Amino acid sequence: MDKKELFLQIEQMEERMSANLADLNSLKQQLVLVMEENHRLTNENQQLRKLLKKDTSGEVKHQEGKETPVIGEGYDNLARLYYEGFHICNVYYGHLRNEGDCLFCLSFLNK
Repeated sequence: MDKKELFLQIEQMEERMSANLADLNSLKQQLVLVMEENHRLTNENQQLRKLLKKDTSGEVKHQEGKETPVIGEGYDNLARLYYEGFHICNVYYGHLRNEGDCLFCLSFLNK
């Protein structure tokens, strides 16, 4: 094997390693996104379990057989959801709030 062939093989190996590194970086970025979504869903699941536990323990009582809600009851429910960590705005309704207060939700509550 002469020097030229050896150099050519090394260049080809280097190109394959670069391609493998690019693939690895892409997989790493996808894994980060999946882990972030998993964390968000885990937090949301915990919040929902807390709400479900409150509901079944009798702390939050629903009035059965009532056709029209009491004025303010809907607002109170939305405010409670917001302070329990969920969005009530039309942009992110029902999603867990991870980054503090939401201006959309607060403007909705202040109407």
